Amino acid sequence: MSSSDIKAEFLLPTEELRNDLPFFTRTLGMRLENIFPADDPSVASFSGHGVRIRIEKGAAVPPGHLRILTDDPDSFADGKRSLTAPNGTKVEIVPLSPTVEQPATQHEFAVRRLRDEAPWVIGRAGMHYRDLIPTRLGGSIIASHIRIPDGGPVPDMVHYHTVGFQLIFCYKGWVDVLYEDQGEAIRLHAGDCVTQPPGIRHRVVEASAEIEVIEIGVPAEHVTTIDHEFTLPNGTGDPDREWDGQTFVHHIKDKADWAPFRIPGFTMRDTGIAAGTKGVAGIQVARFEKGAPPASTHDADIHFTFVMDGTMTLSAEGQEDRDLQPGDAFVIPPDMMAQYKDCSEDLELLEVALRGDFSTKIV
Repeated sequence: MSSSDIKAEFLLPTEELRNDLPFFTRTLGMRLENIFPADDPSVASFSGHGVRIRIEKGAAVPPGHLRILTDDPDSFADGKRSLTAPNGTKVEIVPLSPTVEQPATQHEFAVRRLRDEAPWVIGRAGMHYRDLIPTRLGGSIIASHIRIPDGGPVPDMVHYHTVGFQLIFCYKGWVDVLYEDQGEAIRLHAGDCVTQPPGIRHRVVEASAEIEVIEIGVPAEHVTTIDHEFTLPNGTGDPDREWDGQTFVHHIKDKADWAPFRIPGFTMRDTGIAAGTKGVAGIQVARFEKGAPPASTHDADIHFTFVMDGTMTLSAEGQEDRDLQPGDAFVIPPDMMAQYKDCSEDLELLEVALRGDFSTKIV
């Protein structure tokens, strides 16, 4: 038996079928497939919009809730967004294509320490996730520490995200990822990173044992869509192609140039992401060099830092000093004075700022 020989349908109740016929055919634009008995119809099946519905008089089931997805809701059902069928079925008209809704940032000072045993949860494709910003600043951002304990192939599917910005930073190990229009799989080694522009198709292929990455997503809640029709790799496309105004950026640690950081006492390698996103986000890796870094403030809407190596003491205005070590993360809200103290020689920080064209004031 082939899959074409199998169909499914949703059963809905009714008190009087003749009242439902014009609603499901004319108002919702569905097609009547069958109806019986002929002399006094009490059962009818309809198909349309990717579903099949059976309406049966006296069926002992709830009337249900039907969602119809369309990118042109004004031309459907006279532009109504919510309807109720004669049989009691609720019908909701919603967008077919997910959209990005960026909530206002709820600013706060936050520190997340690995030694506090923040829980790891199992997420998509069997990967382990650890939340680095529990409040997610009111839903404006999600920062995840992700690990895959066992190396080898990853059971991932071609998918894309409806996001405003997304970063994948390889913290430990290596991972192979396929990206739309980028040729064969790209291997990210520790210290490398990529952006995943809104809508770019991609798939994780393979990873080393104990791989760890830092993933940043804006906003915190965003839709992941599986693309069953798209195959990767799909060849090399236009390197200047943009997805919602952003280009694909692949930063390679070993090819990076180091320059003075925004805070004296550090050097940094810029990832090129501010340019690739047209200022939406800025990502730098900062390395302690010498001296006593001064206190400073910034005007970024979101400013997140992950401690990759070494130790330091974070001193922030109105807060207790926090001793930090690898795996710890912190958020400093705009205009709060903060200082990085007691920096070890091997201190290395991953800094994420939105927007990327923010400014720093040395106090």
